[in-house]
Amino acid sequence: MLLLYFIIITCISFFLFINTIFLKPLPSWTSATDKKLLPFLFCQETFSKVLRNHHFLIGLLCQIHTKMSLMKKSLNSRIENVEETHHELSLLDLPELTLECILEKLPPSSLIQMAGVCHSLRERCVSDHFWEKHMKKKWGGVIGQAAYKEWKWHLASKRDVKGLHKHGRQRGFLMKTLSLVWPFQWMKLKVDDANDSNKQKNSLPVDSLMNWYLAIETGTFWFPAQVYNRENGHVGFMLSCYDAEISYDSRVDTFLARYPPHGRRADARECGIPWERLRAPPVDTSPHDLHISDCLNDLHPGDHIEIQWRRNKEFPYGWWYGVVGHLESCNGNENHCRCHISDTVVLEFNHYTPGSRWRQTNINRKDHREEGNEADGFYGGLRKITSENEISIWKRMWPSEVLD
Repeated sequence: MLLLYFIIITCISFFLFINTIFLKPLPSWTSATDKKLLPFLFCQETFSKVLRNHHFLIGLLCQIHTKMSLMKKSLNSRIENVEETHHELSLLDLPELTLECILEKLPPSSLIQMAGVCHSLRERCVSDHFWEKHMKKKWGGVIGQAAYKEWKWHLASKRDVKGLHKHGRQRGFLMKTLSLVWPFQWMKLKVDDANDSNKQKNSLPVDSLMNWYLAIETGTFWFPAQVYNRENGHVGFMLSCYDAEISYDSRVDTFLARYPPHGRRADARECGIPWERLRAPPVDTSPHDLHISDCLNDLHPGDHIEIQWRRNKEFPYGWWYGVVGHLESCNGNENHCRCHISDTVVLEFNHYTPGSRWRQTNINRKDHREEGNEADGFYGGLRKITSENEISIWKRMWPSEVLD
């Protein structure tokens, strides 16, 4: 920069020098000796004039240099400030509690994207702490203990298959040691094991809630649940709830169902099941087992109940909705009713017409087991409904017409 200023000053001096020699005539009294010394004298005089008459130009150039230096320092300072600001806005530099609050607000899709940013965020975003809330929010109404057991069994079976595969490779390796190429086979197995190890490091934890969530979301995991009014509300299944294996279809936000086979019939299937027709099994009882009733002594007329019923011994149970009624000998007066101390409990299914064989049945309060016959079916275990939410769901399922 100083070299540039020196060149500018030199050019100005040279211009003034040429201007003096060629444009200004010499005085008549100038001697020959003076004319010889004139160039040297003129250079000195010109330089003095330049310093005297053009000092403002030199001052201006100095000011420009000073201002440019200040601008450069200011620019460097701004760059440093930007870098510092950028560093301060780094997500990982936030306090741990603040970062956790941010991640808790993210939906599942955003958590998955954040997990791919870096190793530190991945460890946070795949933790069960964040995914437990998403599991309860989306799948809590259809996921129960039966589904959790199915998932654990699914993971265990995958480990067993992997272990058998690894054991088979080891046996093959031992057999190949008898051959001449056994060192090369050993090297290949080591490389394969290293690749498997790298894949395991880069993949999700197998037993993580995130992995379970994604298995359900993508429809790759079938799990046990119960379906209200099965087979698209078939008249023979109104106000019932049957066990099935279901799978989620994210394209249409509905479910697929596979029902257990009924007798000699193949398993029935149903698609397009909406969320409101599904629930998690309320009791941990297989559809082929009798539920042990533990509420018989607490039943009073007007109580809401569900009872197991199946067409014959080869069929699985379904849960049917009903209410506790009064004995024929009782007029229904609350002040004189003794139905709650009788050994006989009347169950009513009021969505059937009066006089229908499906309208009413009686069970024994003291020693109730499975009761019924091949003509009317078999009634199994019973559970009392105390949840207003469960009762309201059954009422929403009520058929538009009374059934025969």
